Amino acid sequence: MWSGPPLAVINHVLTGEDWARARLAAFSGQTARVQFSSGQLRFTILESGLLAAADAASPVAVSIRLPDDAPVRALSNRSSLFSAATIAGSVDLAEALAFVFRNLRWDAEHDLSQVLGDIVARRALRLASGLARWHGRSARNLAFGIVEYLTEEEKAIAPRRDVDAFCAEVDALRDDLARVEKRLGRMELLR
Repeated sequence: MWSGPPLAVINHVLTGEDWARARLAAFSGQTARVQFSSGQLRFTILESGLLAAADAASPVAVSIRLPDDAPVRALSNRSSLFSAATIAGSVDLAEALAFVFRNLRWDAEHDLSQVLGDIVARRALRLASGLARWHGRSARNLAFGIVEYLTEEEKAIAPRRDVDAFCAEVDALRDDLARVEKRLGRMELLR
């Protein structure tokens, strides 16, 4: 169980969001456990709405089990992360936590501007987002290139058009067979 760094980051983000702390403060004193493939995170909600590491003896009000691909979903599709979670315990607390974490946003530019200044922070984030888009496009292009190589050059995977044509031929054969069976059935009735 590793709670120090994640709770510090979450509390840092919560500090800038009064609405989130107010929503969590309604559940002060309650403990939650979030489980995922590599471990778990146990925390208690403080009166201020911030989170503190929970001791092992404190009773858990809600237990949330995230799917094994939680890190990927957190980066790509956060809403599917929360819909795939399994919950045991207080539904109200689980709903409040899901609402807060679904809508919580880190203002990285503000934090960077405290260290580097406003202009440098803005340009650094533009550069980072441009690099992220470039990496995404490069990964997508690489995947398309691999698929094209495996379908067109290596013939290791059947191209979609060939699969579609095969399926159409199977459907036509099935329909023809059904018509032949009907004709045979009519011929047997005439005998």
